[in-house]
Amino acid sequence: NIDWNEYRPHLRRCFFGADPWKLADRGSELERRRKRDICKEEAISKSSFNHLGVPVGPFQRYHTSRVAVDVSHKTDVDLRNLEDCVMRELIYALASFIAYENKKKLNQLRQLRTSQNNLPIAAHREHIIDVLSKNQILIIAGDTGCGKSTQVPQYLLEANFDRVACTQPRRIAATALARRVAFETLDEYGSSIAYQIRFERTRTLRTRLLFLTEGLLLRQMQIDADLLQHNVIILDEIHERNMSGDFLMGLLRELIRRRADLKLILMSATINLELFTSYFSGAPVIEVAGRLFPVDVQYLPISESASYEHTKRTPKIDPLPYLKVLELIDAKVDRKERGDALIFLNGISEITTVAEALRVYAERTKRWIILMLHSTLSNEEQEKVFDMAPPGVRKCVLSTNIAETSVTIDEIRFVIDSGKVNLVKYDSKTGMHSLRQYWTSQASADQRKGRAGRTGPGVCYRLYSREQFSKMDAFTVSEINRVSLESLAMQIVNMNVTFSPLDFPFIEKPDMGALEEAMASLWRQGILEPDSVTTLTPLGKVIATLPVEIPIAKVLVYGCVFDQVEASLTIAASLSVSSPFTNRSFREPDQMDRRSNIMSEHGDPFALLNTFREFVEVQRTREDLRKWGRERGIDTQRVYEISQLRRQFKELLEDGGVIEKNTGESTRERRIRAGERKRLTEMKNDARFQVKRRKILKKETHFDSIMDAEERRAKTSVDTS
Repeated sequence: NIDWNEYRPHLRRCFFGADPWKLADRGSELERRRKRDICKEEAISKSSFNHLGVPVGPFQRYHTSRVAVDVSHKTDVDLRNLEDCVMRELIYALASFIAYENKKKLNQLRQLRTSQNNLPIAAHREHIIDVLSKNQILIIAGDTGCGKSTQVPQYLLEANFDRVACTQPRRIAATALARRVAFETLDEYGSSIAYQIRFERTRTLRTRLLFLTEGLLLRQMQIDADLLQHNVIILDEIHERNMSGDFLMGLLRELIRRRADLKLILMSATINLELFTSYFSGAPVIEVAGRLFPVDVQYLPISESASYEHTKRTPKIDPLPYLKVLELIDAKVDRKERGDALIFLNGISEITTVAEALRVYAERTKRWIILMLHSTLSNEEQEKVFDMAPPGVRKCVLSTNIAETSVTIDEIRFVIDSGKVNLVKYDSKTGMHSLRQYWTSQASADQRKGRAGRTGPGVCYRLYSREQFSKMDAFTVSEINRVSLESLAMQIVNMNVTFSPLDFPFIEKPDMGALEEAMASLWRQGILEPDSVTTLTPLGKVIATLPVEIPIAKVLVYGCVFDQVEASLTIAASLSVSSPFTNRSFREPDQMDRRSNIMSEHGDPFALLNTFREFVEVQRTREDLRKWGRERGIDTQRVYEISQLRRQFKELLEDGGVIEKNTGESTRERRIRAGERKRLTEMKNDARFQVKRRKILKKETHFDSIMDAEERRAKTSVDTS
């Protein structure tokens, strides 16, 4: 019967961690309850005193008004002189705690393995490995929720396939899948499962499975055309038909013929099987049915004039139809029944507008938690959508098409589909790209509907008519038929493949007129040698190494020519990332006033240049960067990205011989850089070893995702002061 608190400061030198002490405290509390007797006044006089002079026996608070602690009676406990019984009991308690934790984890692992085995893809496991061992190319057409993205890479590792690369069209999907697969393979604290995106990587020499974006795999092929660092390549979500994916398929189809040891797997939920099988010469196909519950589709058409309020500049979405659907759910479904809502909208502006209206309704009813999901949010804010809503409250996630296939949110029962999507479109007359609103495809609409039937019967509310659905394209129009082909043509020439851009084996040939116009533009800009379709000029070779659009790359090169290196680096980097100015900052007069000194009448590029220069100055004077950004409505994380991309551009220009390498770094600069690298490594390690747990969202903070992260911190600091 030992009081652990007496030995805690000394035993902590040997045994670390807080959890075992929680168990010890519980044991001590149970022991005290067992021995607790009705207090008697005479017990006070008879009770003994501990080394602090405090009565050890049972007593009531009202028996004394003042307790004097006799510090002179305090005795230090020497760890080396602890009695054997103390150590034995502590070791026994720790062993019991470890056994309890292991049992709990084994139960969780058993549940995880059961859920994995119940996935539809599990029935095809042996078939997938068998077909892949006999063929170089395999196509897997798996419905939503079948488990292909998380399980197929694991099947390959278990079958002793090594150096596997799995591409994703979005960074958020690459990181989320890597974390999930690492969790399922018990490699959360290892490096066998890793991801690599722009500015961030967890890859080491021990990595066996790498999740990365399609753009990064293309960059790897520029350095190593045979991709000798990979033995298996998985192209996931190929139905999205973006330009990088189509380009990769053409390159990999030719690479397969050169490397007999390379395996290629193509996976998608909605796929034109006839198109892909003919392109890959009759490659075997494995079709996997999804595990979908019945989904009731209800068409609630709204007119264009009602759905959008047209202003002089841009149409503004009307949030009323989405609010009416939430009211309908509240009226028809008992709040005790679980089930969250997912709203598909076409852009960040629409998400913000609808979210603000729904926030007011959620505040009034206390029945909803409103969250947003799009690519410009921080990882912390994105991960909130995976947390659980408390009992009696539903979660409502407003998302772009990123939630169609790339990200899976559990417990979605209601889907509200606007039927719209934003796609980049190139205007050959103006020579500029613009983000335009289109009706989504039937395949994408079915994907959205399927999100309501993953965990139980659901409802999909389509805010358009059945007739409009029948008019939609069967599949999404490929990006190669919507955008300028200048960069693509330049990269084809830079890859030194045996094809010219005009006869490259695309899965779907782009418009030849658009391709010829792209080639003519490259000649006019001096990127291609005159009268040549396979040779880049020295300028073209430098531009091809820069991971940006041609106009921004030319800003970098000509900035070096006119001795404006620093300014051109900053402007090019700023135009290559999301704007550092938050959406709310344009509605806050105070923030607009505070940053009036950095705005420029010459346009956004110079405003961004001034922003970065002031950021560097604030950093140099060691002022509070968060406060500086919060007061001006500037997301400092975006400015950090500008700084990283700026450094990357500078290194690429140095490697290309455009500018001289700076070898005269001072001792102070080297010390600062070494310290920054050390701090960055420590932060990454701390984040890596943090156990990610699914949390329960709080009702009073349901609109946090609408506020910027910095504004939330400011609000918290004010509330606590």
